[in-house]
Amino acid sequence: MTGLSGAAMPGPVLAAAIWFAAGRGFWSGPAIVAGHFLLEVTVVVALAAGLARYLTRPDALLVRVIGVVGGVMLLAMAADMLRGLPTLSLAAVQGQRSAYGPVTAGCLLSAANPYFWLWWATIGLGLFGRALAEEGRAGLAAFYSGHILADLAWYSLVSGLVSGGRALLSDGVYRGLIGACALLLLVFGTRFVLLGGRRPQPPETTGAPGVLTSM
Repeated sequence: MTGLSGAAMPGPVLAAAIWFAAGRGFWSGPAIVAGHFLLEVTVVVALAAGLARYLTRPDALLVRVIGVVGGVMLLAMAADMLRGLPTLSLAAVQGQRSAYGPVTAGCLLSAANPYFWLWWATIGLGLFGRALAEEGRAGLAAFYSGHILADLAWYSLVSGLVSGGRALLSDGVYRGLIGACALLLLVFGTRFVLLGGRRPQPPETTGAPGVLTSM
């Protein structure tokens, strides 16, 4: 349930899931989660090995760099989406293939989100350590399995709803949907750049972790 509360929060990955599902169908959602998973497993191992100290120290330079670089990347993506809106059509994007697919998007957009790193360096690592201390490797496996399955369940639902409704979408509605996704990326990109421009505060260790896990 903790993982689902985070997965359901609006964020850059949600915008990407809607974007890809409208053009490529249901499997875009699970593919985005696969990219997120590849990054997340690597990050969790790195945090356990000592990366956490660089993300939670008072100056947290690494988080500020992630915020600025990630924010600029999101702003560029949003600008590209908005630039293509006037000529965008479902017929043009359905079945489209490119090197920049949903797996890559899941990985890159997660990496661009400073809240992803902060959550795992604090709340996530704490839960991870507690599961290991109380139940050993089985507890560790159970905790992370629940966490990633929550992501998979939510993004499969989102992509299923979007792809299932493609037959009901006109080009105008589709452009409005992608425009809304682009605006969401603009909001998060601006927020991340502003985060990088000031001294970040470590997230609270209590409360709803979903606010910090916005994908």
